Amino acid sequence: MVEKQNTWGTIATILICAVLAVIAFCCLAPLWHVLISSFSDGQQLLAHEGVVLWPVGSPTLDGYRHVFRDNRVLMGYGNTLIYVIGQMGFGFVLNVLGGYVLSRKTKLGPALTVILVLTMMFSGGTVPTYMTIRSLGMTGTRWALIIPGCTNAMFVMLAVRAFAGVPEATVEAAKLDGAGHIRIMLQIMMPQAMGLLSVALINTGILAWNAWFEASIYVTMQQNLWPLQLWVRQISSESADFLHYADPDYSRYLIQFVVIVIATLPILIVFPFFQKTLEKGMMAGAVKE
Repeated sequence: MVEKQNTWGTIATILICAVLAVIAFCCLAPLWHVLISSFSDGQQLLAHEGVVLWPVGSPTLDGYRHVFRDNRVLMGYGNTLIYVIGQMGFGFVLNVLGGYVLSRKTKLGPALTVILVLTMMFSGGTVPTYMTIRSLGMTGTRWALIIPGCTNAMFVMLAVRAFAGVPEATVEAAKLDGAGHIRIMLQIMMPQAMGLLSVALINTGILAWNAWFEASIYVTMQQNLWPLQLWVRQISSESADFLHYADPDYSRYLIQFVVIVIATLPILIVFPFFQKTLEKGMMAGAVKE
């Protein structure tokens, strides 16, 4: 039987659609503005006010020529890929190990869970973290950008929830067949827990791709180790004073838009392929049996 929606239900639906439309516009308008500005004429764009809906002046690729002539962008891409792959790899291992251990009924399990949750609410801060990284001898190396950020308490708790959702009967059956902890974790439980584990894995990659602050602290002088996002900041600041020259190159004004596009575009292209995985993982974490 199909129930007809009443008047209040229709009004609520219209309001929800209107709010979602406003939110979508607020999210897409800045992206569109930056993308179209990167193809605009620099001199006319500098005098333009408001959101750019179509290229200002004659469309041009001068901004992209300026950026891709600079080998620092490609070096930044390479470094960022190293950090993304490294953090995802180390993070996945730590999440699996931590999630499995804390999901088992052990004497220290509750105490370890409390300690883990406390780290979600309290942080030592930037200075103590830097002092710890420096005392470990990781400053000035790639490890300073891979190890500290490869996981966090939230991702470990997601892994705990994933392993806890595996039916205990499956685990008991594996134990009766003589399986040990390693085999149970890797062959029995992990395939069933991949929904939430993939959520943590994908979010680790996104955080690693967008990270720049850690690099500005730990590898300040080692520019050959800078990730793309830090180079975006550096190149943008270098091109900001082009008007100080006697014969300014107005195409340099486009660089600030171009570097944002080339840093954001890969995530926008890759993310839709993982959208269904994220939705399934979130739904798996929301359902309790």
